[in-house]
Amino acid sequence: MRCAAGTLRSRVAQMTVELAVLTPVVIVVALVALNLMGFVEACAAFDQAAQDAVIAHGVAPPGEQGERSAGAAVRESIEESLGREDRCEVEVRGESVSGATGGASGVSPLLTRYVCTLTYRPWPRMLRLPGVTYEAPLALEHECELVVDRHRPGVVV
Repeated sequence: MRCAAGTLRSRVAQMTVELAVLTPVVIVVALVALNLMGFVEACAAFDQAAQDAVIAHGVAPPGEQGERSAGAAVRESIEESLGREDRCEVEVRGESVSGATGGASGVSPLLTRYVCTLTYRPWPRMLRLPGVTYEAPLALEHECELVVDRHRPGVVV
């Protein structure tokens, strides 16, 4: 009887050690999967919001008719559509398409390329334990670009 009780205690102790070793690994894998799903979902929403914003605000920007003011209106529209200020940052830059692109300047001399960049910061960003502070060093980026004629509504190249 004494031998069976010792074997049972040994098995329980072994399972406890295995659980203690495996639990952090399972938590890390779950966090990676959660962040990956969040990034993919944010990219899908960003692609749609970026195209809609460029077509709506980049073609005929309000106020001053410059790439900078149009880029600001596009960025604000994308941020409002996404609604993820805590994890995502949006950057929009507008650049004129010159004659170096082949025959693009023959179509219209006022073509503008909008490059929209989404920067996704994973969760948790910072982990604080007594004596240890860990901050996630990585940020994932996704880029979307669209070429439009700013002065002719409906012209998307």
